Amino acid sequence: MSTPRTIAPTRRSLLTAGGALGIGALLTACGGGTSSSDGASDTDKGGAWTFKDDRGQTVKRDRTPQRIVAFTGTAAALHDFGVECVGVFGPTKLKDGKPDPQAGDLDVDKLTVLGNAWGEFNIEKYAGLRADLLVSNMFEPEALWYVPEESKKKILGLAPSVGLTAARVPMLEPIKRYAALAESLGADLKAKKVTDAKARFEAAAETLRKAAKANPVKVMAASGSADLFYVSNPAVNADLMYFRELGVDFVVPEKLDQGGYFESLSWENADKYQADLVLLDSRTSALQPKDLAAKPTWEKLPAVKAGQVSPWLSEPRFSYAGCAPLLEALASAIEKAKKTS
Repeated sequence: MSTPRTIAPTRRSLLTAGGALGIGALLTACGGGTSSSDGASDTDKGGAWTFKDDRGQTVKRDRTPQRIVAFTGTAAALHDFGVECVGVFGPTKLKDGKPDPQAGDLDVDKLTVLGNAWGEFNIEKYAGLRADLLVSNMFEPEALWYVPEESKKKILGLAPSVGLTAARVPMLEPIKRYAALAESLGADLKAKKVTDAKARFEAAAETLRKAAKANPVKVMAASGSADLFYVSNPAVNADLMYFRELGVDFVVPEKLDQGGYFESLSWENADKYQADLVLLDSRTSALQPKDLAAKPTWEKLPAVKAGQVSPWLSEPRFSYAGCAPLLEALASAIEKAKKTS
């Protein structure tokens, strides 16, 4: 980093391009319904709609929400289950106008984009959409992903919100929660598109399980910035937790930063951990292999020397359609990987 920090970086630190790390208080979501001990998430017979989110808050509406605004990856997951949003916020379009990987199969040109980067959220546009529900991931309890801290009160005052946990539980759990939310919003989970995606996901999970058992290579999930190399913790990230359940042998960092998501290493110490395969954060905010080629310690990593580096979409969209390709890609990378020592 360019200047000393007194507070350790959290997951949000990895968002800023070029390694300028954002530090600050976690986003805190409030409002969006009243608390209830009722664990059900359903649609009432009389047309009223309720859903209990992962903050423990039950959102109530007189009718099923139709005008939904969501974090881009969240909107993409809902789309996979058959629910469409009118607006999104978060990484949506690349510089060339093409969809960001987190947008999945969304037709981004038909959506109102409220912000394309961290800290961007156009409140006037949001108000104009007349949203009746806002939905986002939560990587920390109560923290709606990409809802800016400085304007969250205004934003959450315009419509009820739903937050779904995206960390510290295996990937399959958020997928099931998104399925439940989508179903409550009118999606047909028995539609062929959904059942085919689920079958593909289950087959991919089994393929990965077999690959990990047949070729037990050491895997390191990591992200690179200009100043730091982040080694991710497989005990916190939802996707890594699930991959681990399927038998993937991950490097486990020893000295975790605040939040527990990763250990940040200076580039001089980036070779602290050795692995046969590196999963490298492929988000637009992270440096890619061509950007890291000038880092001597990167080039010295055994997996890099062996050409065993695979893209890692570290913020998956939590649907069967969104996650099946991730399982397939990892299985293929493990099958092809060779021991480096």
